[in-house]
Amino acid sequence: MSRYPSPVHYVDAVILDATEWLCRRFQLATGRTNVWIAVQLTNLSIVMYFVWAAVYFWDTPLLSRVAVALFCAALLYGLSQTVLKVSIEAYETSAYHRVAQGLRNPRRVRDAMLRISFLTLSVVLCYPILFVYMQSGAAVLLLTYSLILLTTVILYVVACDPLPPCAGWVREWLRRPAPARAPSRESTRRTAESRSLQERITLMVARVIARSGAGHPPARHDGGGASAPRSTERPAPWPT
Repeated sequence: MSRYPSPVHYVDAVILDATEWLCRRFQLATGRTNVWIAVQLTNLSIVMYFVWAAVYFWDTPLLSRVAVALFCAALLYGLSQTVLKVSIEAYETSAYHRVAQGLRNPRRVRDAMLRISFLTLSVVLCYPILFVYMQSGAAVLLLTYSLILLTTVILYVVACDPLPPCAGWVREWLRRPAPARAPSRESTRRTAESRSLQERITLMVARVIARSGAGHPPARHDGGGASAPRSTERPAPWPT
């Protein structure tokens, strides 16, 4: 007897396992967990929702636009006090603690029906929305379907389990210092020529110093070791 009650649950489990595999490969590469991906996708879905509301209610009467604006403001305030209030690090710490205890993500079972519902909507509404968009050109249809797809992806990503904390090979590769370049033949030849020129100049200076020292003999010394002072008096003339 299969452990899955229906083929739909089997498809959901296969997609969930594939999503978890991709998230773990992404974590090994960048160090970012599926929690980080889910939070970023949630922020993107919030932005897309407000864009959808602005596009859909742009041509409605003023009273409707004011009502939608107030509703979006209240929704944004509620999100800032609930979902957006907790940091990503807190979510990741909770996920790491659960994985360290050997427990699986409870959303795998708890959100199964919700994932299946959005997955069904994503598959069933794909062709009708594309057909109506090609006939009418209404951009709000694409935004609506994009929100459905994005919500489906978030539900699968948030139900995964992360790996233990790791830095990621991409970060390590970016932090690695660049290898020193090997000197080219031209630079090696110029270095050798400059060294040879310096040696020639040094040798010529040494020869000049040696020749100048040979032209001036050293002063004579007496037995006491002190040089005799020269007399500055002129000799007396011979008597005539």
